[in-house]
Amino acid sequence: MLNSWDKWMAKKHKKVKVRCQKGIPPSLRGRAWLYLSGGKVKKEQNQGKFQELDSQPGDPKWLDVIERDLHRQFPFHEMFVARGGHGQQDLFRVLKAYTLHRPEEGYCQAQAPIAAVLLMHMPAEDAFWGLVQICEKYLPGYYSAGLEAIQLDGEILFALLKRVSPVAHRHLKKHKIDPILYMTEWFMCAFSRTLPWASVLRMWDMFFCEGVKIIFRVGLVLLKCMLGSQEKLKVCQGQYETMELLRSIEPRYMQEAFLVQEVMELAVSERDIEKEHLSQLRRWKETHGELHSKSPPRMHGAKAIMAAEPPGRQDLKQNPTIIVEAPRTAESKLEKGKKAKSKIEKKTDKKNTLPPLNPYPLPSDPALASSTLSPSESQHLQEDTPLQGSNQSLSSTEHDTYL
Repeated sequence: MLNSWDKWMAKKHKKVKVRCQKGIPPSLRGRAWLYLSGGKVKKEQNQGKFQELDSQPGDPKWLDVIERDLHRQFPFHEMFVARGGHGQQDLFRVLKAYTLHRPEEGYCQAQAPIAAVLLMHMPAEDAFWGLVQICEKYLPGYYSAGLEAIQLDGEILFALLKRVSPVAHRHLKKHKIDPILYMTEWFMCAFSRTLPWASVLRMWDMFFCEGVKIIFRVGLVLLKCMLGSQEKLKVCQGQYETMELLRSIEPRYMQEAFLVQEVMELAVSERDIEKEHLSQLRRWKETHGELHSKSPPRMHGAKAIMAAEPPGRQDLKQNPTIIVEAPRTAESKLEKGKKAKSKIEKKTDKKNTLPPLNPYPLPSDPALASSTLSPSESQHLQEDTPLQGSNQSLSSTEHDTYL
């Protein structure tokens, strides 16, 4: 599939989508994420860019913050468990490179877990371009100063919740719980710090393929499951109790099989999100004025990214990460001479070697008979054998007619 990625995306995108919903195999997940996000194309079109950014010192203002955050990212994972280990070093390189790539945006703490998850599946350079695509195409404006984009998406989520679960919507509205209070970490970290690991990977498989609607669907499913019935609302009569409930979501609702099925069945499309986005943007301008940060338009999944930035055939070519060349041992003239000499000696030995003696000599062969029999027995056979000289005798000079 990866060998003809452009054809699959153009003609068989539904099959790609189904495979992502079923779960990408672990051995292919890193490469698949890079292709789905368009990071592969970005990398090929900007050869040497990451190395150039990596070699620069970086802004001390961001470097100090990044260093303080390194040990907080998946501290029990083998890649990041050691302070100053290779995992933390690569994470630092990726985040520093992004601050140099987008100096006007800088660094946001929510980018660290995103980059860490990418590093678990791909090298540092690939993780950098994956992070670039997430920040610029999937979640544009999320990590800018002021967090205006995440606030807008919070209002979109709350508006969609009214249709998905009116009970949960009324409860949150009654207690004046703003979406920014419970959905910020969900969306900015793409649920990497909320869901069990197996569920995170499945959500990310679909997220890279279908876009931000997967993030919205996961949030809506969790809100519906936790606040969608009157029985569940009995235990959270106020704002504090509701927030505590949303901070400790029941594991059964986050379980991989259940969550994937619910997300796939929830009828929230890109069109619904964009329609609500326009509505919330108008309200924002009425109450807050124009947005301070101008974010690029959001791309809803791999197909939209590929359509916006058509790749060249060379950009999608798979490059081996490890190339092994077997060393050629040059033979010296002396060794070649020794080999030739040994071959000649073997040939001469074969020519000079006598044929093996017949272990069962015929009586009519005096030479062979005398070599195996005693003198008296040999003389007796030569004189008294009735078949001697007969046409029926089998001597060593005759040929076997049945052979």
